[in-house]
Amino acid sequence: MPLNVVILAAGQGKRMYSNLPKVLHPLAGKALLRHVVDTARQLQPENLVVVYGHGGEVVRQSIDAAGLAWALQSPQLGTGHALAQALPFIDERLPTLVLYGDVPLVQASTLQHLLHQAADGLGLLTVRLANPQGYGRIVREATGGVLGIVEEKDATPGQRAIDEVNTGIMVLPGGRLAEWLTRLSNDNAQGEYYLTDVVARAVTAGVPVRSAHPEGAWEVQGINNKAQLAELERIYQQRQAVALMNQGVRLADPDRIDVRGTLECGRDVSIDVGCIFEGHVRLAEAVEIGPYCVIREADIAAGARIAAFTHIDKAQVGPDAVVGPYARLRPGTSLAAGVHVGNFVEVKNSQIGPGSKANHLAYVGDADVGARVNIGAGTITCNYDGANKFRTVIEDDVFIGSDTQLVAPVRVGQGATLGAGTTLTRDAPPNALTVSRVRQTSLLNWKRPEKKKG
Repeated sequence: MPLNVVILAAGQGKRMYSNLPKVLHPLAGKALLRHVVDTARQLQPENLVVVYGHGGEVVRQSIDAAGLAWALQSPQLGTGHALAQALPFIDERLPTLVLYGDVPLVQASTLQHLLHQAADGLGLLTVRLANPQGYGRIVREATGGVLGIVEEKDATPGQRAIDEVNTGIMVLPGGRLAEWLTRLSNDNAQGEYYLTDVVARAVTAGVPVRSAHPEGAWEVQGINNKAQLAELERIYQQRQAVALMNQGVRLADPDRIDVRGTLECGRDVSIDVGCIFEGHVRLAEAVEIGPYCVIREADIAAGARIAAFTHIDKAQVGPDAVVGPYARLRPGTSLAAGVHVGNFVEVKNSQIGPGSKANHLAYVGDADVGARVNIGAGTITCNYDGANKFRTVIEDDVFIGSDTQLVAPVRVGQGATLGAGTTLTRDAPPNALTVSRVRQTSLLNWKRPEKKKG
């Protein structure tokens, strides 16, 4: 269905008590306004317009994308005035769907239903609330038809008792929008031009006014303060958790998981408590994620086990690999099948071959590590000379003793052994023992320095 979509996002958000514009506050790792824009795009509108004001260019720079038009509202004189700023950017012959930049969780399916209801007139998305305080009330005639919307500050006591409220989301028919907006009045308690006043004009003009309802009130819940932001965050995460469990994922506690992007899971995946997933993460079949892991933009192959408190960022983990606890995989890391990366091991921009192990207390950076390599505790690749980065190459079947430093660029040949405490500054030949140490000496009757009294 061809249509315009206008997102009203000019509000200041004073109750957020933040220098960040309200519509840029993150929910599930994505700005509130971005949620609304992404949902609107699912409807494939002819024109998509954001009306902005407070935050100005910061909002535009953060959200701007191809096919998105921007209309400035300054000063802010109400929702009707805001929509009027979008008129130059839309096709007035098409219906116009009005959304809000601080109402992030409305679903495309709900909006499609609303558009269907409004096919020959004006559509309102309404919801019934046990406590409707603060919302405009839907006033209906005895037969159930909508007569108009009354803002709470302008409502009579009887009207305030109505529990059906306006969400602000509506579809306005093509060909009438400009006329209705130019006739709005600000003769009300707020001194603003209310978009809701067009409903009464539609009734007067004989335009059908029909309503639709969301799946739940959470879909149309706006955000005005940090408490409401946190509440919607939990609702969003709970829905993500339910969806994952319905796909067969075992969650130790569905109330303790955060998905800030897209989480793709195979069969028999298990996720322990307190884990955070950011960006696009893929967990293949039978992957186990231990508690309190942070995984970002990663691909974890079948059967891999990620132990507690592990951080993985833009890395690939091969099948049946074991990572953690307290390990860190940084961008550019790729672990092959059966690799073990243990506690307090950091790997950055490196490839580690099948069956290799760095079980504890090591740093592997800018390295190409072959198959069946053992990297002892305390080993580091010295990949940075203060100005440039260099790579280390460790070939298959190498054994590296504890507390070894490999000063790049350097190569360790296949089957080589490096003795504990070696500082390698030249290539180590294959199938040989390379050691770099001074001879052990003992000084008898040697006394430790004592702290001076004073």
